[in-house]
Amino acid sequence: MAATEQAKVKLYWLEKSRAQGILWLLEELKVDYELELFHRNKQTMLAPPELKKIHPLGKSPVISVTAPGADKPIVIAETGAIAQYLSEHWGQNSTLVPKRWKEGQEGRVGGETEAWMRWMYFLHYNEGSLMTLLMMVLVLSTIKGPRVPFLIRPVTSVVVNQVFNSFIMPNLKTHLAFLEEQLATSGGDFLCGKDLTTADIVVSFALINYQSRFEEVGTWAEKPEKLYPKVWAYINMIDAHPGYKKSAEKIKEIDASYGIKW
Repeated sequence: MAATEQAKVKLYWLEKSRAQGILWLLEELKVDYELELFHRNKQTMLAPPELKKIHPLGKSPVISVTAPGADKPIVIAETGAIAQYLSEHWGQNSTLVPKRWKEGQEGRVGGETEAWMRWMYFLHYNEGSLMTLLMMVLVLSTIKGPRVPFLIRPVTSVVVNQVFNSFIMPNLKTHLAFLEEQLATSGGDFLCGKDLTTADIVVSFALINYQSRFEEVGTWAEKPEKLYPKVWAYINMIDAHPGYKKSAEKIKEIDASYGIKW
């Protein structure tokens, strides 16, 4: 614990990015950290080139961790990797990380608890599966949006709608049905059980920011909130969570011009 207390953690936070989830996680873990904020380019919505000085890809979230006595910091990118690293060093004595081993099965293959296996899966599900689909929704939506010249917008809209109907909608329904089933069988209100965990924080950005966009993807037999009531209740609960609200207020206190949600 003493080593982690002395370590210096810095979050390179980009507006309207998954860095907001890492900020929330740092607050929940009660880590002493430093923030450096970055605006997106207002025309392209890309991250500024300054972020490439921190990590070659120029993306966010990125953290640096300087251990006591170290000459230079460790730089960690990618939401899942950051969340796992922080949880393993600062979250082991908290409910943010479920108990890993079943009694008497410590260190054995298959000895992990269901809650821990869910936790490990959802740390990486967000980046590996869910966000890829949702980013496609975001990009494709711009192709039929006001930035496209008026005369060709009807053509691009037809193409985008075909992609939505043939590819995006079936996959989106699969993901929402999967999350509905996972919430129904978790044993609590959260993805891994009764307690908020790192996994919930990791998936928060995707679900909160895209909740209002799901209906735009295509035609639904019923409203998505009727088809997937547990998912909708979960998103609303996460959005209203005191920890999430506190992390959002922290940014507003520093500079209200920074956006958090898409």
